Amino acid sequence: MLDTGRIRGPDACPTVKRVTERRTYSYLGPAGTFTEAALEQVAEARGQDWRAVHNVGEALADVLEGRSHAAMIAIENSVEGGVSTTQDALATIPGLRIIGEYLVRVNFVLVAPRGTSLADVSVIAAHPVAYAQCHGWLGEHLPSHSHVPAASNVASAIGVLDGSLPAQAAIAAPGVVKHLDVDVLATDIGDNAQAVTRFVLVTRTTTAPEPTGADKTSLIVELPNDHPGSLLEMLEQFSTRGINLSLIQSRPIGDELGRYRFVIDADGHVSHERMADALLGIRRFSPRVVFLGSYPRADRQIVQYPDRYADDVFVEARDWLRGILSGEPEA
Repeated sequence: MLDTGRIRGPDACPTVKRVTERRTYSYLGPAGTFTEAALEQVAEARGQDWRAVHNVGEALADVLEGRSHAAMIAIENSVEGGVSTTQDALATIPGLRIIGEYLVRVNFVLVAPRGTSLADVSVIAAHPVAYAQCHGWLGEHLPSHSHVPAASNVASAIGVLDGSLPAQAAIAAPGVVKHLDVDVLATDIGDNAQAVTRFVLVTRTTTAPEPTGADKTSLIVELPNDHPGSLLEMLEQFSTRGINLSLIQSRPIGDELGRYRFVIDADGHVSHERMADALLGIRRFSPRVVFLGSYPRADRQIVQYPDRYADDVFVEARDWLRGILSGEPEA
């Protein structure tokens, strides 16, 4: 049996409290997708009800309308960058909160109906993103092939099997072999063996999980207007408090040219004094800030920062100012 590509997701990840009632989790289906592999990493979801959906919008609607407790969605790929549909949905749909992240190694297999050989393949079905990540292998082994787009990696394999797609083989995730009766013509056909997709588990708005020391805070921030230095001013809210940004990506707001929002991942937890102080600065600066959540990092890497940005330094500074305002003599 081929590995689904899981690389992170400790069972002890404190993202969802363990409960006795059954819960439903939505994910991009059908069974055998990378999103399913990410959901398999959530200890609290094992043995619960999993609901396969067609797209990110449907997954988030399940959460907001109460059909699901949480949804697993892709948000970033190490090769392709941010997943724009997810980022835009989180920016515009209120009432959502990220409570955990999970990493899945992205590798692909070429599958076909039983009895098919590589020499029989002239047309390949594949999701456009998967197809783009396999150009090197395809150019070397099937230089004369043509491509038929599919809605998902699993849909490409199903389309080849049931004849709804005019192709002899399909690019799919390795997990598809657990669910479909196919021959695997080739494994590890992706151009980048280190490719990873980051997934996030999203619920309705709730309190953030307790800080672990290895945490990340996600935000979406709009610039107040288009003027020289506005982006620098936003970034300084973090840099002057010793906060590292692991992701910053622009997305058009869509109302006019030149207007952008920024998707930001900052190292640290909202309960930390330095992060809270930075968010206050961002709130004063930006006309719209969307707090997406503070949650444990998938890599469990402890966040490092200079001593001058420790929590007690911020507390001492506030106490010092209170003393000045109340007229207390300085020690």
